[in-house]
Amino acid sequence: MNILHIYKDYYPVFGGIENHVKDLAEGLAARGHTINVLVTSLDRRTQVETLNGVRIVKTSRWVHVASTPLSPSMFVWARRLGRDADVVHLHFPYPPGEVAYLLSGSRAPAVISYHSDIVRQKSLLRLYRPVLWRVLNRVDCILPTSPRYVETSPVLRRYRDKCRVVPLGVDVGRFAAASTSRVAELRDRLSNPPTDHLLLSVGRLRYYKGLDTLIRALPDLPTARAVIVGTGPMESEWRELAQAQGVGERVTFAGDVPDVDLVNYFHAADVYVLPANARAEAYGIALVEAMAAGLPCVTTEVGTGTSWVVQDGVTGIVVPPHNPAAMARAVAGLLEDPDRRRIMARAAAQRARQEFDKRLMVDRVLAVYQSLT
Repeated sequence: MNILHIYKDYYPVFGGIENHVKDLAEGLAARGHTINVLVTSLDRRTQVETLNGVRIVKTSRWVHVASTPLSPSMFVWARRLGRDADVVHLHFPYPPGEVAYLLSGSRAPAVISYHSDIVRQKSLLRLYRPVLWRVLNRVDCILPTSPRYVETSPVLRRYRDKCRVVPLGVDVGRFAAASTSRVAELRDRLSNPPTDHLLLSVGRLRYYKGLDTLIRALPDLPTARAVIVGTGPMESEWRELAQAQGVGERVTFAGDVPDVDLVNYFHAADVYVLPANARAEAYGIALVEAMAAGLPCVTTEVGTGTSWVVQDGVTGIVVPPHNPAAMARAVAGLLEDPDRRRIMARAAAQRARQEFDKRLMVDRVLAVYQSLT
């Protein structure tokens, strides 16, 4: 099949959706399909390249509106690539990509991966809602990432009959294996004293990650040190909060970690923490990575995939958002009970293998394509 994916960014831009598009595109290409990915470039030049069997067209980027890159030439390329496609696969939310699809004239079956509601940009949503309804009416299938999101999204509830859940997947085998010497080195460097427990959180430092809740919980977790991997707009504010809470020396902002080393950070930690505070955290792909590495997880109930990926009491603990006391109790309960941690760690690794391996994700998406073509 000739498959066209449309989104705003692609590798080397990192992010949950960007990583998913890359994994899916490469997985499909490895099975012999022709894959084109249409995104925007990081400057005003249009670039075409091939990476790991995937042809990537990065159209010239002219301006940002509400964190959304705009590229007039994307509309031209959507028409050109859509003409030969057997399937068009959109990744929402990216309004210009959906408009480019509507204007492309493509007659191919279309699916849309629905990664998240539009949460903060209320004014943009009011303007865009009529177009969104038109897109969702036109596509043949909607792919939410969890059944929980179908239940709670005011948009998806209207299209429940069109929805087929396809969870995001990762290379489970890669996250299951780590360098013993590197893990020991990280434990030695990040733990002071060595008896300390390490709490890990990974991702772009945006407001909805809710790491202020973790930082406010640390005074009640005297043996815990938080390791925060990633960069983003909230970093300086959360650094100041850690100092104000008197836990600055127990919070390590590790910055962006090379992908090849990220596995070792997971294996060096005792508990993974995602204290999300808004629906913008629609899934939590890092939760899946942590589970694949055999880590019990503590996350929050925000009405999205976080409380579906993590099974409360089985693979981790789910607590209310914006609640440092509840977060501290959940984490302390795991740190004080190594046997419980080990049981949850085994259950987490098993769930990752059975539900979240990216090969299974590719199988599920291909089944959707084949049902439409």
